[in-house]
Amino acid sequence: MENRVQLPQFVHRLGKDERFTFDCHSGVSCFTQCCRMLELALTPYDVLRLRRGAGCSSSEMLEKYIIMEHEPGEPFPRFYLTMVDDGRASCVFVGRRGCTVYDHRPSACRSYPLGRAVMRVDGDRLEEHFVLIKEHHCQGFSEARVNTAATYGQHQGLAEYNHFNDRLAAILQHDAVRNGFIPSVGQVDKFILSLYDLDTFKDRLLTDRLGGIKPDEQQMNKMEDDRELLGFAIDWLCDQLFSGL
Repeated sequence: MENRVQLPQFVHRLGKDERFTFDCHSGVSCFTQCCRMLELALTPYDVLRLRRGAGCSSSEMLEKYIIMEHEPGEPFPRFYLTMVDDGRASCVFVGRRGCTVYDHRPSACRSYPLGRAVMRVDGDRLEEHFVLIKEHHCQGFSEARVNTAATYGQHQGLAEYNHFNDRLAAILQHDAVRNGFIPSVGQVDKFILSLYDLDTFKDRLLTDRLGGIKPDEQQMNKMEDDRELLGFAIDWLCDQLFSGL
């Protein structure tokens, strides 16, 4: 592919079936160093899982553990996990023995040292791209475990994360957004509500405060599962943003 974006020196493009050696565990000398001095972007499914691990509501999650940034000219805000002011900017969920919410850790943590991106092409078809991030402090590459992007993703339990992250392409890579669409303040509020504050979204859904959108009983029963609720929220938001354009 011509005119590729220039990557940093420690980032290398990786084929889906290309092999690399890597493993991470408490016996590796750099254990938890990748949990510090970073900007950890959070997807909606990351927040859904993290609030389970933290045992709090989505509103509490937003208030206590998440920083929202909305740059001028950008269509949507970005969400990052709070870091502790301990001189090392440590993740709020890292402890002496490692991650305290390990079973619910975000997709960026699961995929490291891989980076995965999808590009929406030919309508709704998604094209995967991978990179390998070889930072100087990481000793995991000296381990014997042989991986490919596919096997590493399976080992790290990324399938469901990727599924929901990929569904966001319908919004973040919508043709209107690519052509410069900037949502209104009210539409940005709906973006935050439906994707990052699911508990409040569900409450408004149940009390008919979403502009006449009221699922039937069968749909609501399905949405007791947060994954079903998030899927509904993504479809609802897409309609709210782009219907009529």
